[in-house]
Amino acid sequence: MAKIDDFAPFPVKDQLPGVEYCVSSSPNWPEGIVQGFQHYIVMLGTTVIIPSILVPLMGGGDVQKAEVINTVLFVSGINTLLQSLFGSRLPVVIGASYAYVIPALYITFSYRFTYYLHPHVRFEETMRAIQGALIIASISHMVMGFFGLWRILVRFLTPLSAAPLVILTGVGLVVLAFPQLARCVEIGLPALIILIILSQYLPHLFKCKRSICEQFAVLFTVAIVWAYAEILTAAGAYNKRPDSTQLSCRTDRSGLISASPWVRIPYPLQWGRPSFHASDAFAMIAASYVAIVETTGSLIAASRFGSATHIPPSVLSRGIGWQGIGVLLNGLFGTATGKFGAVLASIPLPIFAALYCVLFAYVASAGLGLLQFCNLNSFRTKFILGFSIFIGLSVAQYFTEYLFISGRGPVHTRTSAFNVIMQVIFSSAATVGIMAAFLLDCTHSYGHASVRRDSGRHWWEKFRVYYTDTRTEEFYALPYNLNRFFPSF
Repeated sequence: MAKIDDFAPFPVKDQLPGVEYCVSSSPNWPEGIVQGFQHYIVMLGTTVIIPSILVPLMGGGDVQKAEVINTVLFVSGINTLLQSLFGSRLPVVIGASYAYVIPALYITFSYRFTYYLHPHVRFEETMRAIQGALIIASISHMVMGFFGLWRILVRFLTPLSAAPLVILTGVGLVVLAFPQLARCVEIGLPALIILIILSQYLPHLFKCKRSICEQFAVLFTVAIVWAYAEILTAAGAYNKRPDSTQLSCRTDRSGLISASPWVRIPYPLQWGRPSFHASDAFAMIAASYVAIVETTGSLIAASRFGSATHIPPSVLSRGIGWQGIGVLLNGLFGTATGKFGAVLASIPLPIFAALYCVLFAYVASAGLGLLQFCNLNSFRTKFILGFSIFIGLSVAQYFTEYLFISGRGPVHTRTSAFNVIMQVIFSSAATVGIMAAFLLDCTHSYGHASVRRDSGRHWWEKFRVYYTDTRTEEFYALPYNLNRFFPSF
């Protein structure tokens, strides 16, 4: 005979239970260093992919690609430190964003750079233009964050409208997962299987509270499969394969190790004085707003997996402001790494794609977890949730496919900057999804008495103002009593 409790729904949890280390607790130093290195490995994938796309189109070679990759790695380290200390205080890595790829390509293919015949000169001039656009975009980013404009908007977020945002932040990156894994399936698929076994099955088989395999599954997976890829490369398994296969599978085709110096001293404006162009700046500002939206989804997910309470709007806005400072550093700074980063960046990209199949799925699951605060028996809830997710994926897919097939976006007016702005915004599934969910949640049957409870607004009411919930100070207070100078409202 079944117990009555067997049919009771699971209780709603403000904080995710079962987390080894929450936001307010930390591992010991040796363990923390290894876990930090694991985070560094994970972010290498996007750090390598983006410069590998842009630098050759800008006229750069392996040396320039290595410099850009090392620059991104170094500045990402600074940005992550600033974000974790003074920004959102959440355990997030601030790395390269795909939101900026389209405006960077727009600048790269600008007609004014066709006059430079020497590839290296064209690379430097293009880089200066990208730097100038990033500097202008960072100003709007910081204004949205530090002046509290983003705080005003996110105060209207509910669990119902935030769920599609977080879900699409993870699912919207699906193109970086299995499609990239399949470029070298003999490396990518074993990596995916090993990662799942190490992180999900072995801890339960050994029944230990703190499984080393679970905590460092990414490191073990990368080490095992990278060694396997080295053996295949040394054995000549790819010698007669197509160039595309060799580029994805071999460990010696990136050209980064030989092109990287042992150490490079950082300095701002390493490629010269930035140049400024109005259309470039507007396109990059649009990408900056997309990055703000996607970062918001990531921060909400991070607060959930960090077993913290929901991130208050003021703290979220503070994090966005510090991200703007990070964008400014991206436009200004140089690099300080060399051979070590280049060696790790030679890891085949399908290995990273295998990691993303699991990690991006976790991000999406954080959005699904927000639905516990909503009434899923409400047809209003079902419509807003389903429509916003579907339209976000559908519109982004349409704009992306149109661009790849025709070479231009579906919006093609005489103003090229406007065309790029529309392409940047509507190519982001998370941005389209949150626009739909936010609009519908704020207008659809808003005056009805049950809407507040159906959307879960009452659960987040106590987190709208910083000091309403006593736990907020524990998770989001600034160090060294800096809240006196940077109060949260």
